[in-house]
Amino acid sequence: MARSREWQYDGVHGRLVARTWSGTGEPTHVVVIAHGYGEHVGRYEHVADAFVADGAVVHAVDHVGHGKSEGERVLVADFEDVVTDLHALVRTARGEHPGLPVALLGHSMGGLIAARYAQRHGAELTALVLSSPLVGTWTAAGQLLALEEIPDVPLDVTTLSRDPAVGEVYAADPLVWHGPFKRPTLEAVQRGLQAVASGPALGDLPLLWIHGEDDQLVPIEGTRVGIAHLRGPDHVERTYPQARHELFNELNAEEVIAEVTAFVRDRVGRAAPGGRARR
Repeated sequence: MARSREWQYDGVHGRLVARTWSGTGEPTHVVVIAHGYGEHVGRYEHVADAFVADGAVVHAVDHVGHGKSEGERVLVADFEDVVTDLHALVRTARGEHPGLPVALLGHSMGGLIAARYAQRHGAELTALVLSSPLVGTWTAAGQLLALEEIPDVPLDVTTLSRDPAVGEVYAADPLVWHGPFKRPTLEAVQRGLQAVASGPALGDLPLLWIHGEDDQLVPIEGTRVGIAHLRGPDHVERTYPQARHELFNELNAEEVIAEVTAFVRDRVGRAAPGGRARR
């Protein structure tokens, strides 16, 4: 397993807890992970291990209101601020490893954050991976906001993965949020989706989009609209029949992780020092 260390830095709305995974040798590239709604970076240990085994140093942060970071639980007032928090993490990673290419991986809500990050700071990235990303159209936000009171109904953990053990671990995790959505967060999601939709395409930034075809939390067809807007000439789409929302925790997780690490390895291998992949 990779070595990991936990550290903190000041975000826009409070103290944030980050984690760095590294190997014994000198890294060849940097990978930054943006986690999804209600979860935390500790759920990505196995993903970080795979990247480190492939030569990367990996950085991730619990977003404001998530995991061990400060803030009211799962309250996100503005995703632009979360992107700013992530930018501070990337600046730290680049400062510790000057000249190394940087790849960004965002899952679900983290995909929204990563997509917006790439629109604002894409010149700093060599590759972008979006896993079941919350971009395009997501009707659930509007449906919930139309209700007078958002129901306090726990997430159906069977929607995460076909592996029942994944849901059991998720349900028992004290750092995972098990309560209802908060109205300001849903409103912020809607503004974030609109910001991505009205923002620029990603040009020549290499993009890998992965999605489960049976994803009930972030349906694939809604996301497809957002990817069509973002993608440039170096775009790879990989969808998985019967797979649900958390591809890194699915029955074929090893296959998914291998494809993601291979994509990142290829694109950073083509990159000029500290820059974009050469075509």
